[in-house]
Amino acid sequence: MESMNLKSQFENVTDYFSPQVINEVNDQFVKIAKIKGDKVPWHNHENEDELFYIVEGHLLMEVENEDKRHMQTGDLFVVKKGVVHRVSAEEECLIMLIETKTTEHTGKVQSEITKSIADQMQVT
Repeated sequence: MESMNLKSQFENVTDYFSPQVINEVNDQFVKIAKIKGDKVPWHNHENEDELFYIVEGHLLMEVENEDKRHMQTGDLFVVKKGVVHRVSAEEECLIMLIETKTTEHTGKVQSEITKSIADQMQVT
């Protein structure tokens, strides 16, 4: 068993909107990502919940048919399965995600930022 410093793991993330797997717990991946801009498309995950934790910065969480959520460092939010959502950030935001190992990056929606699970395993 090894411990790791969460914030130092972001040094290995070079691209925005490109989640990277840093660990796993049972059937869940622990991922980190840098967000800046608004390229994440509206999407959902049909069979899995998705946990967002703001490590540093400010994130705009949009959930279909709900008020926008302005999240900041230390905030945590769980998007329930089937809920249509997207995220964006005006300035660089560091997030941690906890997702089932089969969770597709942008659900069934393909876009310029969509990464396969295999791509998310390749830390640069």
